[in-house]
Amino acid sequence: MFRDEDLALLTRPLYAFLTVAPRGERWPAPRPVWFEVADDGDLQMFSVPDAPKLERLREHPRASVVVAAPPGEPEHWVAVEGSVTLHDQGGAELAARLAERYWDMSAPNHQKFLDEWLVGGVVRIVVRPEVVNRFSA
Repeated sequence: MFRDEDLALLTRPLYAFLTVAPRGERWPAPRPVWFEVADDGDLQMFSVPDAPKLERLREHPRASVVVAAPPGEPEHWVAVEGSVTLHDQGGAELAARLAERYWDMSAPNHQKFLDEWLVGGVVRIVVRPEVVNRFSA
């Protein structure tokens, strides 16, 4: 589903904004997340097990994800809508891989955060793209 120019954006260490179904009368509230594109074209991210977004995803296993180029670059964004599956397996490996992608792991506080996540356990979130919208200037 992704074009080459989409993958050029999605393989950079940019934040994605994940939006899940809101709770009660609240409005949907996107959250910044680390992510990667899996070999099969799914988007993967992770979360700590007690995060409210996981409760929402268990009830409504659909989400949207938006990734945009940073200011100062030509406008370019990719928006994905799709079904979600949650996995207890593979979360720790994903978290470690993404920490290396997004952080300087020689910084002690970064390693401390990663260690805390791994000890507490992480859930792998997989978004299977069903609709992809994009813009590139």
